[in-house]
Amino acid sequence: MTKPALSILLAAPRGFCAGVDRAIKIVELALERFGAPVYVRHEIVHNRHVVESLQRKGAVFVEEVDEVPEGAPVVFSAHGVPKQVPEEAARRHLFYVDATCPLVSKVHREVERHRRHGRHILMIGHAGHPEVIGTMGQVEPGAITLIESIGDAERATPPAAPALAYVTQTTLSIDDTAEIVAVLKRRFPDIAGPRKEDICYATTNRQQAVKAMAARCERILVIGSPNSSNSRRLVEVAEKAGSPARLLEAAADIDWSWLAGAREIGITAGASAPEILVQEVVAALSRRYAIRIEEIETARESVTFKLPAALRDSAA
Repeated sequence: MTKPALSILLAAPRGFCAGVDRAIKIVELALERFGAPVYVRHEIVHNRHVVESLQRKGAVFVEEVDEVPEGAPVVFSAHGVPKQVPEEAARRHLFYVDATCPLVSKVHREVERHRRHGRHILMIGHAGHPEVIGTMGQVEPGAITLIESIGDAERATPPAAPALAYVTQTTLSIDDTAEIVAVLKRRFPDIAGPRKEDICYATTNRQQAVKAMAARCERILVIGSPNSSNSRRLVEVAEKAGSPARLLEAAADIDWSWLAGAREIGITAGASAPEILVQEVVAALSRRYAIRIEEIETARESVTFKLPAALRDSAA
């Protein structure tokens, strides 16, 4: 039986970013140096495949540092943590390694700088996301107001302060965030912003690649975990650009009935999804279709981040 033809557009860049690469490497090096178990507060990155792989190597994932035995090594996730977390780890004599993405740490420093200047901060982000919790936890309670939508931006009534500033979560939709920022600047013309945009290069690049291929695609598959903010934003960006999109964690999640009749589809992956998951999806498609693959490249990434000093000799 002849297989139906299917053209696949592969977004480039896609998948792992430098912050995710660094965070995973930190856990692997900690396991080499200290031996198993190494405890990790929260999922190191939001991807089940990555977490399960590290668990098999001896990583133990916990929600809070009070679950870590005294004196044991613990790694903080790429999303960042509130200030009280390392303070608690030090109090309990835990050896901790901070795997916070340097681009998230940049936002933390911005928040601290704004508070030193007496500014009240409006943070654009999603309630409950670990990055937002970590960023808001860099300063005293009440110093930051969370803005999740244009409606929030229109309604926000910050407490009286000499000045205002805004920061953003690093994994937001570029376009949606720009609309929210425009409202804040209209309402608060003197509001201070980031010296350099907070949405990270990887989020930006992956969204631009999806936009570039959306016009040609009848469907777009986004590979990533349901709790991955940047992966969910890729689905939204694809649909806003005119292509129906679905989020899936692995090839086993492909909804074949949804793909029925499609002749050209796009595939991308969130910044915490490994390339092996992309290749498994392509392989699954090749078993049902006669596939032709074209890569749509909109940027090339060469960013790398240094490992923490405590682990650099382990990487040699």
